[in-house]
Amino acid sequence: MFQLKDGRSLELCTFRVLLFHHTVVLLLLTHCCTGHPQVIGPPRPVLAFVGDDIILPCHLEPATDVASTAVEWTRPDLKPRFVHLWRSGQELLGDQHPSYSGRTSLFTNKLKHGDISLKLSRVKLSDKGTYRCFIPTMNIDSTVKLVFDSVSFPDMKIAKVSNGVLLVCKSKGWYPEPEVFWLDGEGNLLSAGPTETVRGPDDLYTVSSRVTVEKRHSRITCRVQQNHINQTRETLIHVPDELFLVESSFAVRVSICVAVCVTSISAALFIVWRGRQNTTKTIETKTSSDELQPLMDREKLMTGSDKIHYLENTKAKLDEDLQKTEGELEHVTQVIKTLTNQKENLDKQKEKLIALQQEEKILIEEKEERMKRIRRLQEDKKNQKHDKTKKYLENTKEEHVKLLVNTNNLLKTTGDLITEMVERKGKLERDMEQIRRKLKETERLREETERLREETERKLQSEQEETEYEINDPSSCGDTSSKMLTDQLQPTKQ
Repeated sequence: MFQLKDGRSLELCTFRVLLFHHTVVLLLLTHCCTGHPQVIGPPRPVLAFVGDDIILPCHLEPATDVASTAVEWTRPDLKPRFVHLWRSGQELLGDQHPSYSGRTSLFTNKLKHGDISLKLSRVKLSDKGTYRCFIPTMNIDSTVKLVFDSVSFPDMKIAKVSNGVLLVCKSKGWYPEPEVFWLDGEGNLLSAGPTETVRGPDDLYTVSSRVTVEKRHSRITCRVQQNHINQTRETLIHVPDELFLVESSFAVRVSICVAVCVTSISAALFIVWRGRQNTTKTIETKTSSDELQPLMDREKLMTGSDKIHYLENTKAKLDEDLQKTEGELEHVTQVIKTLTNQKENLDKQKEKLIALQQEEKILIEEKEERMKRIRRLQEDKKNQKHDKTKKYLENTKEEHVKLLVNTNNLLKTTGDLITEMVERKGKLERDMEQIRRKLKETERLREETERLREETERKLQSEQEETEYEINDPSSCGDTSSKMLTDQLQPTKQ
């Protein structure tokens, strides 16, 4: 029994030894065939720009499933050093450094293929440094270095201003604070205003500078440099010659304004002329002094209700004439006001044209001087362009001279028209006063006629009563007849 037992034990131990031996051999063969996994990082530093989302690449070779394995991303210079942790198939962010909160992630669907790259969002300047991707169970790691090149090339903007051309230069992402210089085409420094500097939440500087070019430089350079980090960025811009010329659109606007003024004045003249013709006809037809005298003569011949009816018609016509005259007077007053405003506008246009002419004169002189210098340096290639520019300037000058002459003529015409309208206004006021006097006289005659009619009716009634009395009393017939005869003769004399 004991020997049997010992024999079986011996066979069992031998079996276990053989099994262990074969397992070791199998593992060695596997290692030789497949190779030990290694963590591979990028061959060079990762270049980042502030504010971007970047990927710190890291993977295993050969590809090994690490979805259920611990993965650590750390920065040795931080406390705590953990940037991102992955264990037991989930993220553990309790020990993560606060500056990376909410900005790190792994590509979980690629972990089974050995890709343990880290995505870092909204990169900050403080993220610069060396990162370590580490797999504790395999005791393998690699490093990734993150560097910055956040400096941007200057952004140039150009605008036309009254005293020249305004250039604005802006550059972002600098640290420490840089300097800004303006250079002309020959490399000479240009005088500019103070540099505006803004420091952002990422501790990077944004600088901007502006310069007004009064003399024409075809090539302008904005240079931003920081000597401490040996960084320089510059942008060259070509300033078109047309920006230094007075914009032709202004002359077009002036021409349009003058045309509108001419149209308005012509329309006003036509309306006033028509109104004057109608008023003249009305006044000449209805209120002439030649007709007022027959009116007075006719009043002497009329008696009673006919005279009253005639005077009422005359009064109605005079009222109508007065309303028309008042309407025309209001219209003429409005026309005078409009013309006065137009005259003021034309005065302003004249001042602008004079200033524009002076500016054009200076620009032409400067352009001619520059053209002389350029002709000495260059040949036929640019002569045609300069001749075209000179011709354009001469045509512009002639156009402005014509506009100034037209404006002066319009000013004179407007002044004469205002004088005529003022005289017309005075005449209309005098005619209206005359109509009012005639109207008042007509009203007086009507009242007097009404009074005479009432007296006549009273006399007729008295005579009738006396006649009835005489019929009833024959003794007074002779006296009554003589009295009636006397009474009848009295109205005739009147």
